[in-house]
Amino acid sequence: MPLITLIALPFFGSFLAALLPANARNAESTLAGLIALFCTVQAALYFPQIVDGGVLRQEIEWLPALGLNLVIRLDGFAWMFCMLVLGIGALVVLYARYYMSPSDPVPRFFSFFLAFMGAMTGIVLSGNIIQLAFFWELTSLFSFLLIGYWHHRKDARRGARMALTVTGTGGLCMLAGMLVMGHIVGSYDLDAVLAAGAQIRAHPLYLTCLVLVLLGALTKSAQFPFHFWLPHAMAAPTPVSAYLHSATMVKAGVFLLARMWPVLGGTEPWFWLVGGAGLITLLIGGYAAMFQNDLKGLLAYSTISHLGLITLLLGLNSPLAAVAAVFHIMNHATFKASLFMAAGIVDHESGTRDIRRLSGLRRMMPVTATLAMVASASMAGVPLLNGFLSKEMFFAETVFIQASPLISTLLPVAATVAGMFSVAYSLRFIVDVFFGPPATDLPQQPHEPPHWMRVPVELLVLACLVVGIFPAWSMGQFLNAAALPVVGGELPAFSLAVWHGLNTPFLMSIVAMLGGTAMYLLLRRQRALGRVDAPILMHHLNGKRMFHHALALLTMLGRQGRRLFGTQRLQWQMLWLLLAALVAGTLPLWSKGLYVGNRASLALSPAFAMLWAVGGVCAVGAAWQAKYHRMAALTLMGGAGLCTSITFLWFSAPDLALTQLVVEIVTTVLILLGLRWLPKRQESLRLIGRAERRGTRRRRIRDLALSVGAGTGMALLAWAMMSRPFPESTSTFFLERALTDGGGSNVVNVMLVDFRGFDTFGEIVVLGIVALTVYALLRRFRPAIETMDLPEQQRALPADLATDLLNPRLALDTAVGYLMVPAVLARLLLPLAVMVAVFFFLRGHNEPGGGFVAGLVLSVALLLQYIISGTQWVEAHLYLRLRSWIAVGLLLVLATGLGPLVFGYPFLTSHTAHWTLPLIGDIHVASATFFDLGVFSLVVGSTMMILTSIAHQSVRGHRYHARMAEEAQEAALAAAATEGR
Repeated sequence: MPLITLIALPFFGSFLAALLPANARNAESTLAGLIALFCTVQAALYFPQIVDGGVLRQEIEWLPALGLNLVIRLDGFAWMFCMLVLGIGALVVLYARYYMSPSDPVPRFFSFFLAFMGAMTGIVLSGNIIQLAFFWELTSLFSFLLIGYWHHRKDARRGARMALTVTGTGGLCMLAGMLVMGHIVGSYDLDAVLAAGAQIRAHPLYLTCLVLVLLGALTKSAQFPFHFWLPHAMAAPTPVSAYLHSATMVKAGVFLLARMWPVLGGTEPWFWLVGGAGLITLLIGGYAAMFQNDLKGLLAYSTISHLGLITLLLGLNSPLAAVAAVFHIMNHATFKASLFMAAGIVDHESGTRDIRRLSGLRRMMPVTATLAMVASASMAGVPLLNGFLSKEMFFAETVFIQASPLISTLLPVAATVAGMFSVAYSLRFIVDVFFGPPATDLPQQPHEPPHWMRVPVELLVLACLVVGIFPAWSMGQFLNAAALPVVGGELPAFSLAVWHGLNTPFLMSIVAMLGGTAMYLLLRRQRALGRVDAPILMHHLNGKRMFHHALALLTMLGRQGRRLFGTQRLQWQMLWLLLAALVAGTLPLWSKGLYVGNRASLALSPAFAMLWAVGGVCAVGAAWQAKYHRMAALTLMGGAGLCTSITFLWFSAPDLALTQLVVEIVTTVLILLGLRWLPKRQESLRLIGRAERRGTRRRRIRDLALSVGAGTGMALLAWAMMSRPFPESTSTFFLERALTDGGGSNVVNVMLVDFRGFDTFGEIVVLGIVALTVYALLRRFRPAIETMDLPEQQRALPADLATDLLNPRLALDTAVGYLMVPAVLARLLLPLAVMVAVFFFLRGHNEPGGGFVAGLVLSVALLLQYIISGTQWVEAHLYLRLRSWIAVGLLLVLATGLGPLVFGYPFLTSHTAHWTLPLIGDIHVASATFFDLGVFSLVVGSTMMILTSIAHQSVRGHRYHARMAEEAQEAALAAAATEGR
């Protein structure tokens, strides 16, 4: 099966799990478990092909012109991580089946869980570094959803936000580092990057690239000084903690460090940055773990410490240390996942995770206690368990390091102290919880969990024993395959024997176990006397406090900036925006100059000059009338827009003219809806004081100067560009290829849906987001619509459009206009408008039109129904589902883009076909038609959602508005009767 199945199948399962009913816990866990198990077996079957340094590669063209293709790459190191992510994921699913409560929203849990599994697999199998960064941020997003799964709890919400903030920010830094790395290499392909290690390390941008990439890796793996977020992520359900903090999320950082070891490692900056962060994290995490009173808190800080150990090994610039790091990644995943599950069983069966309340559980839960003791012994590095082997390799690397005398002396000492910490907190997990007198004040009576809930722990503990007793037989071949791509060359000689003789690393292990036991006994005695409560040092190295201080500082700076630059007056906001744009455009022209070409100009047409004179008069008139009559100003603005549309026609751009015309209509309605919320204007300058009148004149002169400057600058830029002779390859590219490559003679439409389809895709996504944002912001303020006891004719009057409480003249003019347009006629226009929209849509690929224009035409037709018939009639008869329009549009566009991938073509590749149908003849069909249909659907949904959301917001106080409309109607009838007499 193709490699992409390992990524796509979990995401597909996530979608299916979200659709299952809330009470189908067995179905959801079975679905998730089968998917994880199937992917695990599939990954395992690839091992013979990668065991001797082989690499499996699948490439799907995405954006080949930018060097961004979807590359799935599997080598020995990626295979090892796949087995951890998928294998432990399958065990966690089985565990979660019994851990999660039936009252929890289980479909949401397994949907998020499978999506996170797919994102993590995407990181591991990415053969393109930009693709890796994409999946990297997906893991931050889905971990946020998993950590905050119990969103009714304050600690879960805070922990999720903290994790997303830290890891998401680090991911953005890492993306910047990947861009720099791709710039150095000239390619984003991982194989090219791995082969260019010497080139990258010799480049002047190496240090910049290194720091940015390390920010991503260190934040993800909770390394100092970013270690504080991991303990707060313990608010997640225990299955999430067991998965995220043993084999997946926090391991993504060390995965990246190991993956980039042959590229960025081997230098002094790498040694000090990576090794230093790892050493500090190793000691801080182990020290803090001894003082935790929560079982998951103890495991969280121990995870931080062991991640520091792996990071330190990777920072030592030694191939053998890199092998030890890979080995400890495997071992840590097994014993830490089993310990988290054991802690969850204790919590599930006793009702608490507080170590101070737990005692003597060995008698009530003997099997669970035995499993937890074995896993804890592995974490402490007891012989004949897998943790002992990788700890011995770690001690050996610290002893035989080739560095300065100070480093050679202090590093083994620090490693031994860290080993003592590990023994001390492991003993606390074992002795304080499972030994001693039975606890009597527990919320629940402890007992053994269901057998299948304990099976994942049993399998993982069995792995700890088998690897610890038979390391070479059970892990030798797998470790060789996984470590070879990390080392980047020939593997160093190493032995996985249980006994290496009486040497320095073994003596360090003995000292660590004895010292750790003594440390545990001393702390237990001090705790019994009430003298030890929290680690003193951690008060000074409290990352959480630094994080909150940083957020508070940013919030304070933001508020000060808002007070300095922000204002409730839109004029000032527009002033700052225009000034910034003007300065940004002027500076490069000032330094570089403006080159005007010698291209021959056309003769000035009197008709064209007259057209622009009319447009200029409309623009000036709009600015002048805005002071007295906003409706008149809006009408004059429409006149200026109409002149712009005619200008497009003049220059043979009918598509732009048509689009501009329809956009003018929609924009006019949008501004009309917004007029109600503008402050009341003074009827005359004589009503205000002399000083204020002088300030108003100065403001108008300033605005006029700014407008003239911006307009003149744009005119000069346009003149300079159009006066230059363009190269033939640039000016005629689309004209020459529109019909042959795009299959259409309408060059503008072919550019939008074929050549620049990716840009259009991004633009309509933004349009959909804007529409949904407007809807989300305004719906909470939408009042309940009351039934008005008014006649049919008056009820048809949309007070939200016909009446402006701040402008009686506008209310009167608009109401009279509505009386002249019968509602029945407007309803009859709807089918005609639909036909026009369909006409524009179907002809768009070869003639002026297209999905965007067709969508706007239909939106105007529907909007007319709102204006004439009222909101209630439309929503009762047309049954519009605007969010569905947006969703269908996005799905159509995405399906059209992904369709070519099935046939081996890049994303959004267009195809055309000619069919001969009976009685119809030859017809031209382009795949871009479906893309355009998605654009059409999204434009209709987004436009209508924005306008109707604002219109609904404008109907507050229905009875009051209706009364104003009735008075306006009576005034209009009286005026008509007076004119008749």
